[in-house]
Amino acid sequence: MDSVANIILYFVVALCIAVFSVMTVTSRKILRAATYLLFVLIGTAVFYFQLGYQFLGAVQIAVYAGGIMVLFVFSILLTRRPDDKAPLLASHRRALGIGLSFSGLVLLLLALFFMPLVDGLSLSECIESGMSIDMATIGKAFVGTDRFQYLLPFEAISVLLLACIIGGVTVARKR
Repeated sequence: MDSVANIILYFVVALCIAVFSVMTVTSRKILRAATYLLFVLIGTAVFYFQLGYQFLGAVQIAVYAGGIMVLFVFSILLTRRPDDKAPLLASHRRALGIGLSFSGLVLLLLALFFMPLVDGLSLSECIESGMSIDMATIGKAFVGTDRFQYLLPFEAISVLLLACIIGGVTVARKR
């Protein structure tokens, strides 16, 4: 079972990830926001190491925390001065962003508890039936190709993120 130290480490890292995520999107200095994002990516690698997935943790650090962050920093330094501050958002945009974030959180929680996870059963049905769900089962559900498994949406999100990065670099170069 999990030791108390593992549980404490989980909550400390989760809190750090949450704090640095908020700091990433609220920072007006873009280079500082990229640094906060680096801390979020390293925290995610800590989760992988804690779960015993050393290869995924190493890939997270090497590819995302290393390579992608270097790409972000270079593109920031090539397109604008690092000491520039981003303009403040107008109040209607802030309210819209908060509303969309809250809606996304509600949809994420609904999907977490009511979408099929194991053998067509949702997480809430598995909990009610007393079924034991381990990390291997969750991992197979997320990256499997059978019915009620989520490899295709996972890859679609990867392509979407790549398109967002390319779009961001394109917009930044036109400024």
